[in-house]
Order: sequence, then C-alpha cells, then structure tokens
Amino acid sequence: MAHKLVIVESPAKARTIGGYLGQGYVVESSIGHIRDLPNSAADTPAKIKDKPWGRLAVDVDNGFEPYYVVPRDKKSHISKLKGLLKDADELYLATDEDREGEAIAWHLLDELKPKNIPVKRMVFHEITKAAILEAAENPRELAMDLVEAQETRRILDRLYGYEVSPVLWKKVMSGLSAGRVQSVATRLVVDREQERMAFKVASYWDLEGTFDAGSKHEQRMFPAKLHSVDDKRVARGSDFGQDGVLKAGAEGKVVHLDRPRAEALVSALEDTTYDVRSVEAKPYRRSPYPPFRTTTLQQEASRKLGMSASVTMSVAQRLYENGYITYMRTDSTTLSGTAVNAARSQVRELYGAEYLPDAPRTYTSKVKNAQEAHEAIRPAGESFRTPAQTGLTGEQFRLYELIWMRTVASQMKDAVGQSVTIRLGGAAATGEDVVFSATGRVITFHGFLKAYVEGTDEGKATDDQETRLPQLAEGDSVAAASVTANGHETKPPSRYTEATLIKELEEREIGRPSTYASIIGTILNRGYVYKKGTALVPAWLAFSVIRLLTEHFPRQIDYTFTARMEDVLDEIAAGRKDRSTELAEFYFGTGDVEGLKTLVDGLGDIDARELATFPVGGPDSGINLRVGRYGPYLETAGGPDDGDGAGVRANVPDDLPPDELTLEKAKELLANPAGEEIDLGAHPETGLRIVAKNGRFGPYVTELLPEDAPKSAKPRTGSLFKSMSLDSVSLEDAVKLLSLPRVVGEDPESGDEITAQNGRYGPYLKKGSDSRSLTSEDQLFTITLDEALRIYAQPKQRGRAAAAPPLKELGNDPVSGQPVVVKSGRFGEYVTDGEYNATLRKDDTVEDLTLERAAELLAERRARGPAKKAAKKGAKKAAKKSTAKKSTTKKTAAKKTTKKAAAKKS
Repeated sequence: MAHKLVIVESPAKARTIGGYLGQGYVVESSIGHIRDLPNSAADTPAKIKDKPWGRLAVDVDNGFEPYYVVPRDKKSHISKLKGLLKDADELYLATDEDREGEAIAWHLLDELKPKNIPVKRMVFHEITKAAILEAAENPRELAMDLVEAQETRRILDRLYGYEVSPVLWKKVMSGLSAGRVQSVATRLVVDREQERMAFKVASYWDLEGTFDAGSKHEQRMFPAKLHSVDDKRVARGSDFGQDGVLKAGAEGKVVHLDRPRAEALVSALEDTTYDVRSVEAKPYRRSPYPPFRTTTLQQEASRKLGMSASVTMSVAQRLYENGYITYMRTDSTTLSGTAVNAARSQVRELYGAEYLPDAPRTYTSKVKNAQEAHEAIRPAGESFRTPAQTGLTGEQFRLYELIWMRTVASQMKDAVGQSVTIRLGGAAATGEDVVFSATGRVITFHGFLKAYVEGTDEGKATDDQETRLPQLAEGDSVAAASVTANGHETKPPSRYTEATLIKELEEREIGRPSTYASIIGTILNRGYVYKKGTALVPAWLAFSVIRLLTEHFPRQIDYTFTARMEDVLDEIAAGRKDRSTELAEFYFGTGDVEGLKTLVDGLGDIDARELATFPVGGPDSGINLRVGRYGPYLETAGGPDDGDGAGVRANVPDDLPPDELTLEKAKELLANPAGEEIDLGAHPETGLRIVAKNGRFGPYVTELLPEDAPKSAKPRTGSLFKSMSLDSVSLEDAVKLLSLPRVVGEDPESGDEITAQNGRYGPYLKKGSDSRSLTSEDQLFTITLDEALRIYAQPKQRGRAAAAPPLKELGNDPVSGQPVVVKSGRFGEYVTDGEYNATLRKDDTVEDLTLERAAELLAERRARGPAKKAAKKGAKKAAKKSTAKKSTTKKTAAKKTTKKAAAKKS
C-alpha cells in the first residue's frame, strides 16, 4: 500500500512524529548521518587510495570535491530505507533546520535517488502535533547554500586535521590529533594558564568599619569600607597589574596602604566621630533576561545544575525529541507570537496581573549572523506545561524547569528598587581626612525576579541580593562601633570553566553554538585539558602542542582568523561566496598569504626536544620540565640526554596544575624523586620499616614488608596531608597516616560501624554506603562518635545521586534482543544492553551514535567474555563444584546458541 515516507534523524523523534501523522505516513530515522568522508584507510575505497588526494578523500586539485562513503554499519539501514521508498508516493526529508540537518537531508536524497515521486523538505522547530501537521502541509525546497556551507566546514576540518595531525605525531607524541576549532579552544585554556604562571601577587590593605546610626533608626548598624584618605582613593585589587605593581593610570591617584600604615590608621581613628558627607540615591531597574539560546542554556545549566555542556545538550535533545521544548540548537532569542501569549498567560495565572507588562516583550539577538529562522529555546506547544505537569524526573525535569522559568520570566515586568551610596567623613588623630563608603540596594518590586534569578560566576552578587542601610541625611552624625584593618592579595585570572569557556568562544565568534559541547568534550577526551573541580586545567602536553602550532601554524591557530572563517561559512550559506575559492585560499594560500599545504610542506627541521622543554623558574634556574612519552617530568641541567649523565629526574604528579609548579615545588620534587625512599624509622608496634616516597599521585608513606612475606600481603600506605611535606614528615606523622581508616564508633540505631577515611577528594566519614565530607584532615584523628552522629543527623547536602537516566535510547540489540541505551559513567559514556557494557571510543559521540555502531561495540565486548571479578571467600570450593558441570554446560549452551541462531535466520 502506497504511503508517504518521512525521514528524520533519530528513532525517538520518529516515534513521536509517527504518532502525530498517523495513517498514510511511514516515519523512519536515518540514525544521524548516513554517509561521510572515510574515517580510516580501511574505509577508503580502493579506487581513490592511489590518488594523490586519496588520504584526504578530498580532490584538492578539482574544486575540493569530497568523496563520501556509506559506513559499514549504515549499509543495511540504507537498504531498509530504499525498501520503504519503493512503496512510497512521496518523500519528506524532515531533518533539523540547520546546516547539519540540511546536509543530512541532501545526503539522503543523493544516496536514495528517488525516481518519479515528489521530494519535499519538511521543517519544524518543535515536535507538537500542531507543528508537525503544519510542517507537513507547508514543505519547502532543499536549501543548497546551507548544504554548501556544511560541506565547506567538513572539508576545512578534514584538511586541517589530516595535514596537521601527522606533524604532531612526529614532533610531539604519536596518536595525537589536531582540530581546526578544538586547537584554538585549547590555546585559550593554555594562554589563561600562562597568564596565571606569569602573575605576581600584590598585597594591599583597607579598613572595614561597622557604624551605628543611633537608636532612632530601625536599621541601626551597617557596614562601610574606607574609600579615601586625604581625597585619594584607597587602592583596590583592580588597580594592580599582572606584574604586581600599581598600573600606570593609578599612580598618584590612589593611596596604597600596607599593613603598618593600615594598622596605624585604625589607632588614629579610635576617637574619631563621623558625619554624613553625602547621600546619593539612584533608582534601580533590572529588565528580564532574554529566553535561552544554545550557549546561554549551556552556561546556566553548568552554573545552576552542575551539568557539563555535553550532558546539557544530550538532555535537551531528549526533551526536544519527546515534544517538551523547541529546537535546542539556536542562537536566536526571539519568541513566536504563540509562545509570547503562552508565557503571558502563565504570568497572569501564577503571579498575578501586576507582574504582567502592558505590551509583550520582544528580544533581538546580539549574536553576529544569528540564524533567526529558529526560535529561542522554550517549552513546546501553544500553552506551556508547568514542570509539575510534565511528569518528568531527574535531569530532564531540572533542565525543563530551568527553560520554563526563564521563558516565563522573560515576559514579566522589570524589577525596580533603589540603590543608595552613603559617604561618611571624619578626621584621624594624625590629621588625615578619611572617608568611608557604604552602598545598599533595596528592591521595592521584584517583578521577573519572582520567577527567575540568573546564576553568576565566581561568587558575584545575584540580581535579587539586597543590602539595607539606615535612612540617613547629609550632616547626620554616626559613631564607629568597630574599625579593623584587613589585608588582601590580588588573584590571578580565573581558569576557564565550561560555562566561561563557552562564553569566551562566543564573544570571540569562534565556532558555532551547536559545536561548543563537542569542542569541550574533544579537548577533554584527547587529554589536552582536564578538570579540577569545575575548572579546566591544561596538561603539559597541551603546552607542547600549542607551542608547535603557534610557532609553525600562526595563522591557523590565530583567534581572529578562526573567527573570520565563521564569517566565510555564513557568507557561503547566504550564497554570497564560493566554496571552492575559499577552500583554495585556506589550503593553497593566495599572494603573500601562505596556505596550510605550503606550511606543512615547508616546515623544515623542528626541534622536538625544544618543543617539549619548559624552564621552571626562569631560563637560569637549571631545572626544566619536559613532556615525555609517559608524561611530564623534571630534569636538572646536565641531564642524561646531554651526554654527561649527571642530571636528576623526577616525575611530576598528574594532578599538579602547571601554575603550581613553582621553582620551590620543583626543587622539592627533585630532592625526593619517585622511587627514592626516605627512611623514617621502625613502626613502634609492628617493627616494620616505614619510608616516605614521592609517587605519581603525590607524596605518601608506606611500610616495607619482609622478604618472606606472602605474595598476597599488601603494605599499608597513606597519602601525606596537604599540610605535610616529604622534608618535614616524621615517624609519628607516618604512624598516624598508616592507622587510617580509623574506627570512630558504632551507630547505636543501625549498628553500622562509622569510620574516618582520607580519599581522593578529601577527608570523609563512612557508614555502610553513606559517606559525609569532613571539613579538615585533622578531624580524621579527633572526631568523636557524638560529633559523627550529629553530622549524619543532618540532611545530606551532596553525595551520590540516584541512578542517572539514559543519555540516549537506540533500540534493541540484534544479538541479545535487549534495549540498548547510552549512559554516563565514572569513566565516560558507554552503551549497555543490561548484560554487557561497552565504553565509547574517542571518535564516538553520544549525539551521532547509532544502533549499528552500539551493536558493534557490544559485539566486541561480548567476544571478550564476562568481566573478571575478584575472588571471594568460598570461590575455590565453587570452582571445584563447577568443574564437574563444565562440559555439560558447554554442550547445553551450544545447543541454545544454535537454536537462537536458527530462529533469527528463519
């Protein structure tokens, strides 16, 4: 029976849309891209292998024509789609309305080659029944300019990766890879770390006072800070440069207080009375934040929900496919008339008419070349479901709630109030005129802040934060209840987090919003960057890679050039530039501009050793950090590679950030290199010798077992506390460390033993499977049972969450028949059918993962057999019993397998 064939990208989307279209339609998914440039030599067809451009699979001498192949795991699916197309009287290509989606639609059209039936491009921004039916009634033509732009991006990335990566293999380390945008993102992280390494701390002091306005004021006590001395403003942290000295513009205009002068000023102000010099009141007004687009959603989900960019996009993808939100890859902040009406309706219902502005609010995107075809990210439908009405749970509920709150708040009234600044003046005993300043803010009408307050980075004050001051007038007298001197130090630039790196990439116009999650995921997976808490820290390997790129590929790693390439892609998408011309300029160069190919061919000699060498504490320190095959290590001048063999080497702990490798730290590591032992003496109870060592994960103490000790015996070990060092650790300290974990006592209610332990993330208590963090390492030895029970009596603030829902559902495994899902685990994303787990490879992404690829990974895992488990008590007896049954079991299993295979074949 004839039908209309609709092809979308994902099975989940196909199920939802199929339910809306009903009879007469067959909805099938392409399961992502159905073809691409070959990813390996094995995938490259024989007919192009011998071509000069065969390795690239892009004919650089003939208009940069790409050579596409259908991956092995997609061939059976293409056959399925062709079979469905035979009985179809219309073909609807319903992939996403962006460059990537347009390209998938074109690849489908080019591969399926439909004959004698109309082909229609069906687009929508939300998966609701009304939106899908309207899209089916109003199709459009394929936008080939968007396809051209996507192809150009793909070819650019292929040329960069395939030409630059071999240079890294030869000169830095085998197995590395380079990416056109990922390399620039890595450079941002490395540059920030270098700023931190070059940073010099400046110390400065100020005075803080608590003032008493008198008993007639309800808000009697209020804080104020020293503002000026003799009409010169007191220096703040922002007045100092990276070099630790006052900036040129601040000299002569500010007074830099040190400790002696600040404390002397406190003494001189003991008997001072103050009068109000000025009261400046200004109206405070804050307008709502625009609705979410891709980057702002990623940033806010990171700040408020602790989600990484990849998890945010994965959860948003499921919300979109199941009809809860609109399309989540957008750089637009506009809302449709339907959405505005739905948001205003909920404002009226939930908050009251007084919170609803007279006219709807409209937002325009500040993003350059924003694709206004999409709406902002908002709840789907003509009327919004509140979070409680969705039935969602876990991460999907939390992300939907965030999107819903932001959308509703965007159609509410401004928050209004008043900001007040009070200046208090007085004369010190030394004759100096001092002025203190107090600032306050009162919100008289919260407006949109009732619904939503945006998160902030680095502990900045939120928009709804209030500070109340007494109602003072100019000339009023106040007394100082206390005045104290406080010392401060300037801080180096903060490391990037995922949220702030995304913000930086967007501000520099590098990459597109839809690519940021994969960019960050790539630099983390490649080991160029790792996380310390939420901060992104560059590995020393990244320093070597970025040094090579900046010295030999300066144009390609340049921030401005990379941003300009996005403009070029936008121009191609708009039909104003030619793909071949732009690719030729990038690859071959023009005039005085060297292209990528010219640079690679003319590299000449590169000193790999120099690339991997970084002086510690300056070039004359005699200590170098080297990036080796097995990780970073320190080496003194005259090392073994220099011929005299007199140098000393020491490993650098994996978790030591580059900016913390000071000259003092380097000397400490070299004084006690890994493998060398410091004898601390004999254990007073066991008599075993105790030594201190420097290991891969930092310094630790351990006991030396006698030579005749059984092989199964393991020596006790204990990591040194942060307050300890190898130079100062004593035998007494070591005995304490080896005594951990310490039994604190027994819970009188449950009977469970409570122990104090030191772990990778700090000191903690453990009772059964319930653990609670301690505030200091010293508590491990001092905490009592009563104190521990009080900690357990409090609600658990942070800890292991409930099992996270799957990141993606792929369908049933062809072998086991069980549902295959993608999950996020301790060591990264993996696929599972409930029986076997298979970790995703470096080139696999959650978004592009197909059922066929997942089945291939599971088949490989299944072929290796069950995971080996640690032997338990009674395991030997069980093994003996099972030996007798072994041959019988094998025969039975063989019969069952044969029957299953026969059934599947038939």
